[in-house]
Amino acid sequence: MFAFNHFNFNVLDLERSIKFYDEALGLKPVREKNAADGSYKLVFLGDGVTGFTLELTWLRDRDTAYDLGEQEFHLSFATDNIEKAHEKHEKMGCICYENTGMGVYFLEDPDGYWIEIIRAK
Repeated sequence: MFAFNHFNFNVLDLERSIKFYDEALGLKPVREKNAADGSYKLVFLGDGVTGFTLELTWLRDRDTAYDLGEQEFHLSFATDNIEKAHEKHEKMGCICYENTGMGVYFLEDPDGYWIEIIRAK
């Protein structure tokens, strides 16, 4: 048997990404790992509800944006108050796409990754 554990996003500016995920989604660092030689750092963010984490990977020698391909992947978060969440994200200026027919919208993080926001069932 298998259970979901974490998903990874590689980021250019770790502190900027940690701040974004905290402000936008309330995710907090739950653990981290640093390379002995300083070449990378991993920070795992949790929601405080599930055991699933988002791993942010920072590589010291990386200085160019990551190629996200055709952007045909995303994370999804459910919220009990999608209207309040939408208002907050609109003020942050991070909404990149809305599908009003489906009642969902997407955020774009500082590195271009998309996060879907849906109404909790």
